[in-house]
Amino acid sequence: MYKKFYDFGISDAILRSLSDMGFEEPTPIQKIAIPPALKGKDLIGQAQTGTGKTAAFGIPIIEAIVKSKLPSAIILVPTRELAVQVAEELNKIGQNKAVSCVAIYGGQSIMRQFQSLKRGVNIVVGTPGRVIDHIQRKTLLLKEIKTVVFDEADEMFAMGFIEDMEKILKEIPQKKQVLLFSATMPKPIRTLATKFMTNPESVQVDVSELVVAKIKQVFYEVREEDKTKALTRLLDVEDPSLTLVFCHTKREVDDVSSKLQKMGYHAGAIHGDFTQDHRDEMIGKFKKGTIDILVATDVAARGLDISNVSHVINYSIPQDPDSYVHRIGRTGRAGKSGIAITFVTPREYRQLKMIEQSAKTKIKKAALPTRDQVRKAREDAIIADFNEEISSGRHSDHLRVAAELLREHPPEVALAAAIGLITGDAAIDDIKEIGLGRPESVSDKGFVKLFMTIGKKDRIKVGDIVASITAEAGIPARKIGNIALYDAFTFVEVPANLADKVISAINDVMLKGRKVRIQHAKKMKG
Repeated sequence: MYKKFYDFGISDAILRSLSDMGFEEPTPIQKIAIPPALKGKDLIGQAQTGTGKTAAFGIPIIEAIVKSKLPSAIILVPTRELAVQVAEELNKIGQNKAVSCVAIYGGQSIMRQFQSLKRGVNIVVGTPGRVIDHIQRKTLLLKEIKTVVFDEADEMFAMGFIEDMEKILKEIPQKKQVLLFSATMPKPIRTLATKFMTNPESVQVDVSELVVAKIKQVFYEVREEDKTKALTRLLDVEDPSLTLVFCHTKREVDDVSSKLQKMGYHAGAIHGDFTQDHRDEMIGKFKKGTIDILVATDVAARGLDISNVSHVINYSIPQDPDSYVHRIGRTGRAGKSGIAITFVTPREYRQLKMIEQSAKTKIKKAALPTRDQVRKAREDAIIADFNEEISSGRHSDHLRVAAELLREHPPEVALAAAIGLITGDAAIDDIKEIGLGRPESVSDKGFVKLFMTIGKKDRIKVGDIVASITAEAGIPARKIGNIALYDAFTFVEVPANLADKVISAINDVMLKGRKVRIQHAKKMKG
């Protein structure tokens, strides 16, 4: 039984690298995939991203490397993000054996990749399209390839790469080892395996273990029109570190991310209509925590591997069980726990049962947080913010005002009033509405949009805007509509009959240390 990495009989150089990387013992897929792979057997491994499969194929490849200027192994992956991640991990595993690995993918200078290949590499990790491009240019020579790996083969099939995968295999010498890893096994992938593999050994982590391990799975029955309100309640009460929200369509992604942003949540969006630069920017911000909610379609999230995602929320129920497995596998990474939440409308129960049966899992029904729970969570957040402010010492500039208030009012009253000004009553009490969104009884025509010359970079929050308008213009928080915060400016909606009052009250007011200008958005030039 393989309990430790040294039980595999691998070299000390690799054992040192694994120790440096913090790997203590093999994962389930590593225990069953590494031994046959070390013997040179063809292998079909059923495992998803996050189970440790990169090391499962990487360790045998690096152990068998024979130094040459031409690559002896090629790994095909569906996306540029996964190519970079796999190459980085293989370089770490092979660091003590001086093994070099390079990633080649679309969107990066092909000449830069050519220079890397020309200098000589042991392992190439690439996306099918860019690999074929290099093969046709004769900048990538495959005549010394001994091992081929298909990583996330089902994803490559779903993205239309099956013909490219076959084309690449035909360019590689007949005598080769083929390792195929896939979370699911659609028929075209099995056909590919039958055609190009020799007596492959199949290994599989139990599917129920694969999906359920360390991932809490729940569903909430929600009407379609109540999904956004349900989402914000969960975000407020659960207070996740990083959250992936999955939607069916690009339009739904835009709608959900826009609503969250208007309510002051730090949310971003990725889908197929965005440029690669935008996608890279959003994923970078998500990894750094600059935004803590990423709304995405299934296609846009392919190859996304971020270890600190605590919650996956299926805003739209996955259209098939395979999609469910892929989605929830984005949490519970690197041995951490995770939570997978699915919104289910009454007519989608049959779909939910099909997912449970196919994925061999049980998704428990849960009750949405109550208004009181949301209010308590927001109050706790306020207390935490106050404690942080006190610890930082930033509050010292306001001690004179605080002292004056305490001379006139009891401490509890003064503090409660301050909290009310900061948050606005609607932000805590009126959970029926979407955050500070427009009351349902008021039509679009009853509101106008105002433009303010202050934004996120000024450390402004929705509560600050609400507090300013309620204090300066004397307008109750419940009458304020949607607020959209951007880096350098803010849009705020107010009742049309109160717009002039807000403008005259707020114009030239000092907010967060700077003078604010406000005007009708439709009167802006440009």
